[in-house]
Amino acid sequence: MIQWEEEIIITANIENIWSLFSDINVKKIMPKVEEHTLIEKNEEEAGAKHQQTYREGKRVETHIVETLAYENLEDKKLKQLSFVLGKAFEITLTFELLKINDTHTKFIYKGQNKGVNFVGRAMLKLGSEKSNNNSVKEFVQRVEQEALKV
Repeated sequence: MIQWEEEIIITANIENIWSLFSDINVKKIMPKVEEHTLIEKNEEEAGAKHQQTYREGKRVETHIVETLAYENLEDKKLKQLSFVLGKAFEITLTFELLKINDTHTKFIYKGQNKGVNFVGRAMLKLGSEKSNNNSVKEFVQRVEQEALKV
């Protein structure tokens, strides 16, 4: 299993950053997502499910993303998602925003990638920790860059 946690202070209002995690803006921060369609409940509640199509090079995967937790308070926002990728990896992502003041927000990105079968576990052991860390840092930077545009 691989776990990560990365945080950054973004010079932007918490509401502006939070809007990037809505269905309509998900492709801005996750450009490999081609489709993200609500299929169950409301996007702003735990238990919501989305069908998501994701492209990695020439390979296209479709999976169901479930919202495990959703919190939308004035000074704290949290969204936790879980999905199984390629029938081999169970991925859990947590996006947390903490209001510092009207123009500064702490963004915390946590996650884990767990192999659900022998192939998945073997691939995680063979994978590069450096590559995973780069992906995490790139995502946090993309959120910051998009937040500064809002």
